[in-house]
Amino acid sequence: MKKDKGRYGYRDSIRRMRLMITVVLAAAILAQLLARFLTDNQAAKNILTVMAILTVLPMANMASPLLVSWRYRTPPEEFHQRVQPYEAACLILYDLILTTKEYVIPVDVIAIHPQGIYAYCTAKKLDIAKAERSLNALLLANRLEQKIKLICEEKNFWRRLESLKPADFATDDGTAEYAASLLKSFSM
Repeated sequence: MKKDKGRYGYRDSIRRMRLMITVVLAAAILAQLLARFLTDNQAAKNILTVMAILTVLPMANMASPLLVSWRYRTPPEEFHQRVQPYEAACLILYDLILTTKEYVIPVDVIAIHPQGIYAYCTAKKLDIAKAERSLNALLLANRLEQKIKLICEEKNFWRRLESLKPADFATDDGTAEYAASLLKSFSM
């Protein structure tokens, strides 16, 4: 079952789907090349070669994001259960891998609140300050003045979530939903 971006379990779901499609396309390439060697007709050999070459393009489009995101998994269910109570206080997105020109940023949870956007990032070697500037520049370029704050320490993220008061989405001007759709579009 395919999950939508921002839902818990998205990373593992999309990983399985991309892996399955990549394997099927690789098998199709091998079958086309094998069929090329089994025929004596030169026109059929040329057609099978062109078909194999053209099948490589969609396979590469499936395989490249799969390889980039291979090490990032969906967090454990206990983590998800711990975040769920905060869904009343703010808009929550799960399992995104945000991309900018310079960075690939794995984010387990993003809390979108009128006070700001808070993301729990699990990358150990990421330059947080530069990644934040890069993401904030993307948000500003898309006319969103809210700033994103990347938090790498789990206890600091829980403290931040606990400090957020429930947002009044009835008076929200659509900024939270726009921020959510924008962050989903930055994700692979």
